[in-house]
Order: sequence, then C-alpha cells, then structure tokens
Amino acid sequence: MSKFKKKDDGGTPAISTASLPDIVFMLLFFFMVVTVMRDNSLKVQNILPFADQVEKLDKKNLIMYIYAGKPSPRYQETFGTEARIQLNDKYASINDVQQFIKEERQSKREELRDKLTTALKVDKETNMGLVSDIKQELRKAEALKINYTTKQGEAGLNLD
Repeated sequence: MSKFKKKDDGGTPAISTASLPDIVFMLLFFFMVVTVMRDNSLKVQNILPFADQVEKLDKKNLIMYIYAGKPSPRYQETFGTEARIQLNDKYASINDVQQFIKEERQSKREELRDKLTTALKVDKETNMGLVSDIKQELRKAEALKINYTTKQGEAGLNLD
C-alpha cells in the first residue's frame, strides 16, 4: 500500500447568507415605497371613449375623479341598470357633486386649491344628459378645470 493518500477536494465554499435578510428588507422597502394602491374600487362600468387629441396630466394628487356609468354586473341587482355617478367609493346623486368638490378642495393645501382638476371618467354609453348635469354642478361649485379621460390611459382632453 502506498503511504500517500490523495486529499479530498473540499468542493466549493458555502455561500454566506448573512446579508440575505438585508437584501430582502431592501426589496420589501423598495416595493412598499413605489407601489401605488388604487384609491377607489369601481362600482360602475367604465369603458372609456377614444380621443384623437390627448394631453397628459402631470400631478395625479391634484385630480378629483368623478366616475359615471351603469352599475357593474354585481351591483346591477341592487342599483339597477341606469347610469349612476360614483364619487370615491360610493354611489352619489347629482346633488352630492358640489359637496364632494368642496371636501376635496378642503383636503388640499391652500396654494394648491386653484390648480385642482376634475377628471370625468364617463362610460362611452352613458347618457349625455347625466354628463351635462354633472357639468352644471361643477360650474356651481366653480370647478372649471375639467379633464375628460379617454381610453389611452390617464390622458384626456383638458378644457380650462
């Protein structure tokens, strides 16, 4: 027999996992910071019309959304199939629009109140009478910056 034995190759060294919790925490923190949660859950159908001239709105926090359309299928049994208005997460009537605008203005800093824009997200099959009524209420509330949101994302035709 030989006196010399071949040494076992120890293989590759183990990967240190000491920094793994730090990496996981940084990824978790990153996604928590950059993720935007949806503010409202839609209760109305919202198939937006097509527009050929669009303008992107810059500051999303200066936009007040008013949704209009017939109730989604799961709400049609309770609320019917006639077009309705949704302000935030609840159905509203035409008379509630002025109060909604007033509350949204008061929730913003005073120097930003003049820059608020009302975005109308109206289903393409909604009766124009309802849209006209909403616009009349916006005039009474002196919310004259209106954005009609179209199919091409958050862009819309901005009328001052």
